[in-house]
Amino acid sequence: MLKRKSMAVGVALIAGAVSLAACSSGKKDAAFTPQELTDMLHLVMESDRAVYTKQVVNRLKEAGVIKATEHFTDDQTLPLPAQMFRFGSETVAGKTDKFSYSLQSNWAINKQNAPRTDAEKQGLTYIVEHPGENFYTTEELGGKKFFTAVYPDVAVAPVCVSCHNEHKDSPKTDFKLGDVMGGVVIRVPMDS
Repeated sequence: MLKRKSMAVGVALIAGAVSLAACSSGKKDAAFTPQELTDMLHLVMESDRAVYTKQVVNRLKEAGVIKATEHFTDDQTLPLPAQMFRFGSETVAGKTDKFSYSLQSNWAINKQNAPRTDAEKQGLTYIVEHPGENFYTTEELGGKKFFTAVYPDVAVAPVCVSCHNEHKDSPKTDFKLGDVMGGVVIRVPMDS
């Protein structure tokens, strides 16, 4: 619980600092573009996710200490990296409307992580077809315009691959280390 809150608070603090820095200066060249902002937010998210996956989940599983499962409360195990990510996203959503983020996949095990908008679908397809590249676009949702960025979510540890390949509900079971398994979708509202 503490790790979940600290990751979410860290992302929220960075977003707040970035927003303040961008808005507090009257100089046009001091502001961050939406792409720069989403790139910075993603860097923090990707780093926290990789550290949790490699240094906690994978290391403890390999040592035979504890594993991560989707029913971590009942099983008294660790939350899956995707669950930690979602918990952070939900916490941030409860604290700000300056940005939102989610983990999505064309091969989502949990159907709530499937793409819904055209931008999400295009972005997830693009990052698979263009390894190492991100996808950026604008979209209108609920009458508001958003800058939307999609970043590859790569299998960074053996535990990522084994979990997805062995899960009974997984629509894809041939992932390898380094494969794009989905994407991180970040949205920031754009001023009208």
